[in-house]
Amino acid sequence: MISERPFGSARLFTLQNSKGMTVQITNYGGIITSIQVPSKSGQPLDVALGFSTLDEYPKDPLRPYFGAIIGRYGNRIAEGKFSLEGKTYSLAINNHSNHLHGGKMGFDQVLWEPSLTEENSIPTLKLFYLSKDGEENYPGNLSVSVIYRLLESNTLEIEYHATCDQSTPLNLTNHTYFNLEGEGHPSVLDHQLQFFADHYTPVNSKIIPTGEIASVQGTPFDFLQPKSIGEEIESTHPQIQIGNGYDHNLVLSQEKDPTGLFKAARVFAPVSGIIMDVSTTEPAFQFYTANFLDGKQPGKQGKPYPARSAFCIETQHYPDSPNQPAFPNTILRPGEIYQSKTQYRFSL
Repeated sequence: MISERPFGSARLFTLQNSKGMTVQITNYGGIITSIQVPSKSGQPLDVALGFSTLDEYPKDPLRPYFGAIIGRYGNRIAEGKFSLEGKTYSLAINNHSNHLHGGKMGFDQVLWEPSLTEENSIPTLKLFYLSKDGEENYPGNLSVSVIYRLLESNTLEIEYHATCDQSTPLNLTNHTYFNLEGEGHPSVLDHQLQFFADHYTPVNSKIIPTGEIASVQGTPFDFLQPKSIGEEIESTHPQIQIGNGYDHNLVLSQEKDPTGLFKAARVFAPVSGIIMDVSTTEPAFQFYTANFLDGKQPGKQGKPYPARSAFCIETQHYPDSPNQPAFPNTILRPGEIYQSKTQYRFSL
């Protein structure tokens, strides 16, 4: 089933299946405000960080992008500059000396046009946004659709489509912060992770990829066999020191799951018993351990969100690809259709 109600100046949509899973999404920023999934105790847990009211999202001084659609370009573009078809573009600098997550007014802060459907009895929310030529200084009019589906397999599926009338960089993702022991639980360091990613892209001191695609072997980024988030998060490895923990792009091994998507990650929370499997059409994902949350802004239960009280797995193309010719292409051209899909599947 699917329902809606007012959410401040926006709308809040509730998708529910028959297996005990509920997802709430607002058309402000396409934000996933809540993901309720069954736990080992028999009680559902909300595993997504966020706020109870719309007003709290833009007021958070950290702008953590809780649950939001990220665009036009997820992650960083070095110095906010790229050259395309003989022209150099300068974007907003909003992360030290870099452009991050679409700029000062990214897709996380706009109102999307919603429509509700049930596709083969699957509750489905479609969101549409027209990003106009010159918005945040990106070229071209970009028509974007994001589709949220809640499947009976306790899977949240997010599908992205876009077209443009001028060539433009595009890298769409979702920025949900997860804690599989429930939002408000103070740490995720005991979560067990397995990544289907055998390489990563090292970064410089400004968290911009150096251009190297390095093996995870012998580094804290090796999650090919399950280990806890906390096992090496305090490592003296230079890359961990730069990120103050994990904040890196992991390159998928391109092993497929039964749906034909690439396996990205499996995460297990030992107390709740919840497992989350992530699969995608994207070649990589950003693994971020909420290193810069500061606990000053309470979440939905009034509990603080301190550093490392969540993790993000943001499926994506590589950061700074418009300036890195060796990285997979992120330029969408007129006549092409951008398509991407990611699934978050929950089980016990």
